[in-house]
Order: sequence, then structure tokens, then C-alpha cells
Amino acid sequence: MGEENEGWRGFPHTGWQSVDAVRRRLDAGADPETGPWWATPLHSAVEFGTAEVVAEIAARVDDVDHLNGGRSALWRAVYEGKPEIAQALLAAGADPLRPMMSGWSPARLSRATRHVVPSGEVLTDEEETAVREAGRLVLALKEFPYYDGYSLACVAGIDAAEATRRLSAEVVPTAEVPPEVPTGDWWPAPFGEDTERTLSVTDVPGGCVLFQPWYFAVQTPEVMMPLSEGTVAYGMYANPKSGNQGNVHRDGRTIGWDLHPGGGADDRDGTREVLLAYLYAHKAVAYCCAYAGLRPKNSKAFTEPDQWIRLPGLSK
Repeated sequence: MGEENEGWRGFPHTGWQSVDAVRRRLDAGADPETGPWWATPLHSAVEFGTAEVVAEIAARVDDVDHLNGGRSALWRAVYEGKPEIAQALLAAGADPLRPMMSGWSPARLSRATRHVVPSGEVLTDEEETAVREAGRLVLALKEFPYYDGYSLACVAGIDAAEATRRLSAEVVPTAEVPPEVPTGDWWPAPFGEDTERTLSVTDVPGGCVLFQPWYFAVQTPEVMMPLSEGTVAYGMYANPKSGNQGNVHRDGRTIGWDLHPGGGADDRDGTREVLLAYLYAHKAVAYCCAYAGLRPKNSKAFTEPDQWIRLPGLSK
């Protein structure tokens, strides 16, 4: 069977790289407005295609600014760092000032990128500072040993001693700490039967970081709630089965659960969260630090922590 009457059925992701393949489908009757997936053809072309393909589809749709998942195709092009595609959409009449994503129009979002769309949009002083800090923080954490199975908590405004007190934890004597603590849940338990309730804590500018290289205990509510009394804490478990799972606790209460730090902006995110999602895309640990306002100078909190503490018995 040829492409006639096929619409977009069976069209591969690689097909968006070929303007001839896309044009044949469109000329054969494929709908430029809708496809068999969650994304429209235009949004799919932005994600997988070329500027030429995007221009071809944009010329055939009724609304080049149609929102998909709360964002326009132009917004997606800006967010994904595709200036040639963004220019193709602007040439097709896309509106760079259309408000979306908690006030982040495409032009306003572009102010946080290297490819600014000319407009009257500006960032606040706080947002400008966040953009500068992102570059520094990502570089500072470049030695983080990425793997699965660890958990962490970034806590604003308290130090390691206060975190230890809030958790009713005891400091592990230096003599009991292995000279080189292994990482990953596939290693033998370095603290014996206490491994699952042993974690590290390190002071960093802005607060402290709690880290457990081999288990998920740090980001559980019974740990996060006392840590967040009078402040905010971002917790994460690098789940080997389902990816990074984040949560936010404030003033001893859970205010966000099953989050995905570093996983991209959501149309339900607030103004600050959208910016952080862009600045720390695919940088989950840096995102957690930034959310809590922590400014570590290096990866030491995750590789050479200040001290180890032992929690009281945890519930299963």
C-alpha cells in the first residue's frame, strides 16, 4: 500500500528529517493539524525535524501558535535550543509574545538562552541571577558520579549539625567509616546491617546536602518532614527502574510528590519552576540544589562528605 489515505500512520521519527517525505504525506491527504500521537505534526517536526520541514507544515496549518501541552511550537523550539527552527516559525507568523507556561512567552524564555528573540520582554533581577548561577552550578557539579540507586535531600537555611539534631541521628565515629565508601546499590553494604539507615551530611553555601549513595531513605517523608520545618527541602531518589523521582517539602509538609527534576517543564509548573526546568534540563542533581537555593562550590557533598550519620530505626 502506498502513502495515499495513510495519513501519518506508520510515519517514522526519522521521516521528519525529510521535507520530501513530509510533503508527500501532506499532498496525499495527511492532516497537518493532527496526528496519531499526543503531539501535532508541527510539534513533532520541531522535536524531530528540520527548519525546512517545520516551514512546510507551518504553511499549511490554521494556527501556527496552536498550544500542545501548554506550549506553542515556537516555545518548544526556543526551549530545545533550535534557533533555525525558531526563525522558520517566526517567518511563518508565530507570535513570540503569546503568554503561556506561567508567563513565559517564547520571547521571554529566549532571554535565558543564547539565542534571544528580539522583543520588549525582560527578565527580573532574580531571574538574571538564576541564569548566571546555573552555568556556575552545572560546572561545579561536573564531577558528580552519575549512577542509579542513590537518594538526596537539599535543605535550605540549616547546617549539618541542625539536620542531625532534627533527625535525632547519631554521628558515625570516623573509625567506623570505610576509607572509600562505595556507591551504587549493587555493592556490599559498607556499614553492615546499618547501611540502610546511614547517610552523609555536608554543609554547603545556602544550607546542607544529605546524601545516601545506595538507598532511598533520605527522600522519604519521615526524613524530609523534620528537615523542612521552617524551611524548604527538595528530595530525590534515582530509581533504577523508573528514573529520577523528586519531592518538595516545606514547613514540615509534603507540597510536591512524584516530580521529575531535570526532566523538562510542565504546563502546571509555576514561573520559577519553568525557568529552573530549562536551566537544568537533564541535570537532576543541580536542579535539586537550585530549587532549595543551595550553591555548592563542587561535588564534595556527594563524593567526600563532611560526616556520616545514623538514623534511628526507620519504618518499612
